[in-house]
Amino acid sequence: MCGILLGCLGVHKFVLGYTKEGLILLLITVLTCGIASPATALIGLIEGILYLVKSDTEFEEIYVKNKKGWF
Repeated sequence: MCGILLGCLGVHKFVLGYTKEGLILLLITVLTCGIASPATALIGLIEGILYLVKSDTEFEEIYVKNKKGWF
């Protein structure tokens, strides 16, 4: 839900422990004064939906064990 609601700030990345990816999304949004926020929000929306449709075991395998940072 963090990816869907606060995706442009990268909150969902910080929650998962992906600090580098979270900072990239946050800095893109902040340094462009919000101009690029629709693009980063779209990334967050897509990732949030992908996170929600995966089963718990599939999610853990991909994002916890393998540390897949993007999509």
